Amino acid sequence: MATLRASRLRPLSPAWRPAISPQTPCAANLSRTAVRHKSGPYGYTQAKALVFSKEGDPSDVLSLHTHSISPSLPAGSVLLRALAAPINPADINTIQGTYGAKPPFTSLIGTAEPSAIPGNEGVFEVAACGSPNMALQRGDWVLPFAPSFGTWQTHTIADAAAVHKIDKTGLTPVQAATVLVNPSTAYRILRSYGPGEGVRPDGLGAMKPLAPGSGAWFIQNGANSGVGRAAIQLGRLWGLRSINVVRDRATPAATAALRAELEGLGADVVVPESEFLARGWRDRLADLTRGGRDPVGLALNCVGGKSATALARSLADAGTLVSYGGMARQPVALPTGLLIFRDLRFVGFWLTRWNDRDVRGRRFAVEDLLGMIREGRFRDAPVDEIPWSWDTKEDTLKDAVAGTLSGYRKGKGVFVFGET
Repeated sequence: MATLRASRLRPLSPAWRPAISPQTPCAANLSRTAVRHKSGPYGYTQAKALVFSKEGDPSDVLSLHTHSISPSLPAGSVLLRALAAPINPADINTIQGTYGAKPPFTSLIGTAEPSAIPGNEGVFEVAACGSPNMALQRGDWVLPFAPSFGTWQTHTIADAAAVHKIDKTGLTPVQAATVLVNPSTAYRILRSYGPGEGVRPDGLGAMKPLAPGSGAWFIQNGANSGVGRAAIQLGRLWGLRSINVVRDRATPAATAALRAELEGLGADVVVPESEFLARGWRDRLADLTRGGRDPVGLALNCVGGKSATALARSLADAGTLVSYGGMARQPVALPTGLLIFRDLRFVGFWLTRWNDRDVRGRRFAVEDLLGMIREGRFRDAPVDEIPWSWDTKEDTLKDAVAGTLSGYRKGKGVFVFGET
């Protein structure tokens, strides 16, 4: 990833006040007198988790499991209380068994059969520590940095090395919970990918990321998605220009409203898919790029099918198309001529692999994004908050999960934990 100078994080507003005082030293275990909404005998913490013991449709295989957590924690571990946890398409794919990584199935929380807990994104509050004098303290906010963490649960025990402490000043739980996937994906792609340098005497030239401040163009479909909105804002902040393809809404007025919303985030051009797939798009693209003198060097694809092919045709010679999703569930069709005569590059992007290979870069990106949020330079994506308290019914949670991939939602589904 291109080297960036670390930005100063300047908190603007008082922190959201957690239920557990951040000044409280981290005890070696959770005492009987600790303030918990639900506690069992002898200081045990009562917890709930959405689990599945076999892959399949979330409505069929998910269940809400109740269990107890011992006050005696392993050394080097922490007891965490969930504050917020998003519902991402990758989580649904994991439950369905179609995702690239499989979660561990265990009986550690007392399920009748070995089970897994979905969710890879969220924010937790430290409730207790397994060792004295740890770097973490009660009341700290942490993000899950281990794969297959399992964030759809009210409480969990985790190794302290598996979480990343953040400064909660100026952040809401939902803001902190939604930074790890969509904004991080846009950040990584825009800072790491771009057009190739073409064929040189010494062989094929390397790919060069879009230069900040250059005014270089990138194009993306799914521009109303979480990644799309993040890419628009980061492109604006980094001096890049964006062409943003969106699905047509039910009425022209609704499409116009979405266009105005994305332009408010910093989109240079917003194109309905009906126009993007029509014959006239080539002429409009030529006007935007001054006949190709301002080339489109990078495309972000999360749809597939005809939309991805049209993205590829919009690229300049030696351009790169990065696929990070496939919402249309259709293959990416790549005309042979684009590969041979246009020297285009087609690559896939999987955030999990990047996270594993560049932990330091991941931490920097997360802190940089959180700093932008605190300073008001990066706006929240729309969310649909699903309250999760101790009395929340299983069907309510399952319905929220099932609705993630259906129709036009008002925003990303996020479990927001109350009195648990």
